[in-house]
Amino acid sequence: MIKITLKDGTIREFQQGMTIKEIAGEISPGLKKKAIAGKLNGKNVDLNTEVQADSELEIIVLDSEEGLKIYRHSAAHILAQAVKRLYPTAKFGIGPDIENGFYYDISLETPVSIEELPKIEQEINRVIKEDHKISREVLTREEALKRFAAAGEYMKEELISGLADDVEISIYHQGEFTDLCSGPHLESTGKLKNIKLLSVAGAYWRGNSDNEMLTRIYGVAFPKKEDLDEYLLFLEEAKKRDHRKLGRELDLFSFSDDAPGMPLYHPKGMVLRNQLESFWRDEHRKAGYQEIKTPIILNRRLWEQSGHWHHYGENMYFTKVDDIDFAVKPMNCPGAMMIYKSHLRSYRDLPIRLAELGLVHRHELSGALNGLLRVRSFTQDDAHLFVLPDQIEEEISGVISLVDRFYKVFGFEYEVELSTRPEKSMGSDELWERATTALVNVLQARGMNYKVNEGDGAFYGPKIDFKVKDCLKRTWQCGTIQLDFQMPEKFDLNYIGDDNQKHRPVMLHRVVYGSMERFTALLIEHFAGALPIWLSPEQVRIIPVSSVHNEYAKQVEQQLFAKDIRVTTDDRNEKLGFKIREGQMEKVPYILVVGDKEVENGGVSVRFRGDDLGFQMVNGFLDKVLLEVVEYK
Repeated sequence: MIKITLKDGTIREFQQGMTIKEIAGEISPGLKKKAIAGKLNGKNVDLNTEVQADSELEIIVLDSEEGLKIYRHSAAHILAQAVKRLYPTAKFGIGPDIENGFYYDISLETPVSIEELPKIEQEINRVIKEDHKISREVLTREEALKRFAAAGEYMKEELISGLADDVEISIYHQGEFTDLCSGPHLESTGKLKNIKLLSVAGAYWRGNSDNEMLTRIYGVAFPKKEDLDEYLLFLEEAKKRDHRKLGRELDLFSFSDDAPGMPLYHPKGMVLRNQLESFWRDEHRKAGYQEIKTPIILNRRLWEQSGHWHHYGENMYFTKVDDIDFAVKPMNCPGAMMIYKSHLRSYRDLPIRLAELGLVHRHELSGALNGLLRVRSFTQDDAHLFVLPDQIEEEISGVISLVDRFYKVFGFEYEVELSTRPEKSMGSDELWERATTALVNVLQARGMNYKVNEGDGAFYGPKIDFKVKDCLKRTWQCGTIQLDFQMPEKFDLNYIGDDNQKHRPVMLHRVVYGSMERFTALLIEHFAGALPIWLSPEQVRIIPVSSVHNEYAKQVEQQLFAKDIRVTTDDRNEKLGFKIREGQMEKVPYILVVGDKEVENGGVSVRFRGDDLGFQMVNGFLDKVLLEVVEYK
């Protein structure tokens, strides 16, 4: 007999050599039915793994996070088997599980198109119906290389060659198909259900643009059909809300091949952007910030001094001025430090809060560009706070309050993550520990729930990240607070203390929107283009019933315009219904119809987002709209 310690800490005895599936059955028939793998002494293994010695064991069930990952990774293998049947010369890269699904990178003589996905899906369902047993085989490195070389699977050979000497190499068989994989997997292909292929994209082998371009096929997989149907509906809704599509339709912004990844803001887009910036300036002024502006290009020595040249150089753009190396700024930090250093500072001056809407440029791979969400040129709503050591926690708490104020105005919920020291970083363990502890203290003092994201901090300090949830429950990385003891040291920043000696300030980096571009995309998708009244490029459109009402329409327009309402009059010779529908399609919040009754009574017929609100006096309507603007409705 052997002793098995289960997840809840209980210890039970089982026959030596029993499989994990058999042990699950001994614990509970229901558990055996739901089990798809096991975690034996901390390692995920297949259900048919025999347990030979005293061990710790957790049964992995299908509806757990780990269970779904195994389920979806098995789906990737089934996709590969189906592709191999349809395209016999296909060679395979990697096929991992991802959130809600999976993908596989494949080398094909002719890349498949999206039109071919139904055919591949049909073959996937055939593989599932055939219910092939999925079995694991362990090989030596030499055996594995020989087997994949014989099959012409050159990418698998490369993967095997890159494995450490102590890594156990295994392959999985299902019917006629074999793949390199560490596992675990489901027991058979018949255990898979509800797979849907979604898209095809190009992907460089191992993410290196010097390597072969492969075909990446994406799919999703869910144990329950209703979950798949719900997810597909979610995708349809997300497609309708795509900010790239709405940006074109609403004439907000565009992109050009002559400036890839660098958005062009149209007049309506600038109205939205300016409203966001005005709100930002007002709130920062109230919170005690001073606005600054710093150069877009700076001398190489500053970037070497900050550490960006070494730690971030591959993402930067460079130029020469008078034969001297300069870099286009990817971040605003050095400029803020130059301003701090321009005066002798006293401890009485601190905290100093310098805010900047700073244009930055970062070199993103062309394949990673994604509308306003991933660009090469963007404006960070940056701020750098220079504080005394005993002001750190109070100032961090103040930033969190400001972030909370912003997100509540837009109606957003958000999640918080604490990101700790990355592998590639600078500074002593002591300073990193001190900085991380300060962030933790503030989060705990405010009673905030947060998740720890190990190793994802900035290279100069730990950070708190704010992930905004939109109406589709998607999360978007927006705000961040980074605590930095390194930069003041590198730039020799000082203040004169109450002892008349020089001391180092502590620096906080933070953004609230994150970037104007990403936050704009978030707003467009969250509101499906129907922006709040205070942000709408066009707030009111007046439509006269006929040409005899044009003069009155213009009078109402001037009355609203005088109060800074963004208003237009559509006096084209078109049918009334057509003009109303067009205004609704263009997401104009208020449409005012004026005819004989309105002219006679000095009012307007009001429509809001398609709803008929009836007759209102002009002054009453104007007061209502102004209140909505002031209160950020």
